[in-house]
Amino acid sequence: MYFRELKLPGPPKISFFLWGPRRVGKTSLLRETYPLAPRINLLLNEEFAAYQSRPQLLRERVIQNNWKFVVIDEIQKVPQLLDEIHYLIEEHQVVFAMCGSSVRKVRSNHANLLGGRAMRFEMTGLVSKELGENFQLHKIINRGYLPSIYDSEDFMQLQKSYCADYLKEEIFAEGLVRKLQPFSRFLEIAATGDSEVTSFETIARDCGVSAPTVRSYFEILVDTLMGHFLPSFALRPKRRQTISPKFYFSDVGVVNFLAQRGILSPKSELFGKAFENWIHHELRAWLEYHNRPEQLTYWRLSSGAEVDFIVGDMACAIEAKSSEKIHQDHLKGLREIIEDYPTVGRRIVVSLEPISRRTEDGIEILSVPDFLAKLWNDEII
Repeated sequence: MYFRELKLPGPPKISFFLWGPRRVGKTSLLRETYPLAPRINLLLNEEFAAYQSRPQLLRERVIQNNWKFVVIDEIQKVPQLLDEIHYLIEEHQVVFAMCGSSVRKVRSNHANLLGGRAMRFEMTGLVSKELGENFQLHKIINRGYLPSIYDSEDFMQLQKSYCADYLKEEIFAEGLVRKLQPFSRFLEIAATGDSEVTSFETIARDCGVSAPTVRSYFEILVDTLMGHFLPSFALRPKRRQTISPKFYFSDVGVVNFLAQRGILSPKSELFGKAFENWIHHELRAWLEYHNRPEQLTYWRLSSGAEVDFIVGDMACAIEAKSSEKIHQDHLKGLREIIEDYPTVGRRIVVSLEPISRRTEDGIEILSVPDFLAKLWNDEII
């Protein structure tokens, strides 16, 4: 059990959705935060069958028992319940906490997601702050961020089961794709390109499907919270920049399994890619959990000069380098960027160097422990 950084309102006065990938701990967090609340779990066959056939059963139970706050697990399983929830919010001032792992089915049936009557939270896998003394970089790079997998010695078998369950329960069972085999092939290719600039056309050729189909596949990954696009920073560019987005899977353990990486060791190229995924994960979680308004982007010139992450409107530029010794080539992007954006705030390299230091032109080279401490203490921006 870990103390999670995401703070849910308690007691809530406004209904909310809690979204997140499968098995990140949404149900556990709701149970711990609201232990006495009436709970409806749509993963249970009898609950699912009852509410799918008679959505009005929710209204009957709430009114009969005079419930004022209700927790619903896996709301996407029966999106028709949102009509009843809408009514109960408006007419009986009932507050709902609804969690789910797929926005897609809910949005397709109820495009406005209660028309602004519910807040939105997103939960990620484990972050370094939550792991505390149990945080190990090599461990999280290989096992990923899901609590049950991070703590298991059989993590590779669990990663395999997790991906199989995702295909079977989230994709095939929900009818999100017509044919599972092309989508399975897409997952493998997309995982290989994790953290890289996305080329829909190239992936389409490798998968043997059309570029629009590949775009729809990526939309499925985003809607099921399995990954996120990272847009390019293109505010008032002075030189030609890359505008295509990058894509990052939500869990590096899933990437490792799908891309058949095996055990990753420091100093390898694949370890470096996984390290970048992890830094992206920490930054996204920090922005979400601390309710920060800044957007996360990346910057890349057509010439190849690049900065992995831009936080906000150039408040901070961050490079992720899994090297024990940072040299001049590692600093190229951070030095190029000030030519286009001289007002950029901090320039940081997160590295495996044991001792943090600063270059003569002001670039901060931070060790992993120092970066994590500054990030979660809100000292980066």
